[in-house]
Amino acid sequence: MAIDTTPIQAVKDKFDQDIGRLDVASVEAASLPEATELLAQANELKIRYTGKRSELAGLMKMVGAQAPEDRAAFGQAIQAVDREISGVLTDTIEQIESRITSIKIEAERVDVTIPGRRPRTGHLHPITILRQRIEDIFVSMGYAIEDDREIETDYYNFDALNIPEGHPARESQDTFYTTDGFALRSQTSTVQIRAMERRGVPIRIIAPGKVYRRDTPDMTHVPMFHQVEGLCVDRGITMAHLKGTVTEWLKRLFGDDTVTRFRPSYFPFTEPSAEFDFSCFVCHGSGTSNGERCRPCKGSGWIELGGSGMVHPNVLRAVGVDPSVYSGFAFGFGLERMAAMTFNIDDIRHMFENDVRFLEQFR
Repeated sequence: MAIDTTPIQAVKDKFDQDIGRLDVASVEAASLPEATELLAQANELKIRYTGKRSELAGLMKMVGAQAPEDRAAFGQAIQAVDREISGVLTDTIEQIESRITSIKIEAERVDVTIPGRRPRTGHLHPITILRQRIEDIFVSMGYAIEDDREIETDYYNFDALNIPEGHPARESQDTFYTTDGFALRSQTSTVQIRAMERRGVPIRIIAPGKVYRRDTPDMTHVPMFHQVEGLCVDRGITMAHLKGTVTEWLKRLFGDDTVTRFRPSYFPFTEPSAEFDFSCFVCHGSGTSNGERCRPCKGSGWIELGGSGMVHPNVLRAVGVDPSVYSGFAFGFGLERMAAMTFNIDDIRHMFENDVRFLEQFR
């Protein structure tokens, strides 16, 4: 009597239908997402038909219900179908995985004949561009470039500059302090004091660098900014030397037609003191540009730049220099405002926000 393989054949027929719906024939033209989906479906069929809880595994429980002489044949029939299904699934999965691998290889392939991409090169910040221009001018005039620490003692930041404790000028130059009594320098004049202590006189230097003040950030103020200060101390130095020096470097920076003017002012570390302006480099002092009110000078024809004056005798005495023998002048100005005027920047905060779209304009 022949064994009844109807249940086994039913599982085989059901598998043929499921594997037929998988559309394996299209795998060679499938995209990566399509191939990935086909692989997931094939693995699902593998679990359904060859796993420990598959329908074929369930048929093995029927072996004991067969006649003793039919049990071996019934089991062999199940194993034959299992091998056939496993073989089809293995070939299908390998075919799909091969397609996925080839897609990934093609996507990651490097064509060595294609010209390489040059790395993006950096460029100077507008503050650095202007600072280097100014340094080059002063070096050509015989000045040395000095730099020093940004964290200072109260003595160098105030006392040595004729700003004793309780002086009103301390309020306008209020800075940031540490718990150990140190302070972030509020002006680069501290470099001038240390340079005179170290090098003595005569001396001609400029001191560019960062300074710090407790200012609320707005379009024209930031708590950290850059200053350039100049110092010249020698025998017989007068206000005429100061005016000549400032006028010369401004002419070299903005053109030979630049005119300067000095207005009386007050600074605790210079006496007499003056603020200096220069004729607008856009309207050349006329106050109008292209028939309209000149923007950099606001129609005045003049641009305010910085402060200056003859070095106060108390400052010279603080560094051991006899003011009856030596005299000198000093001047200082902020780089941010000058850069804003030079490069037509309407808000100095842009120079500190690291917006690449802004910085790329200065390549």
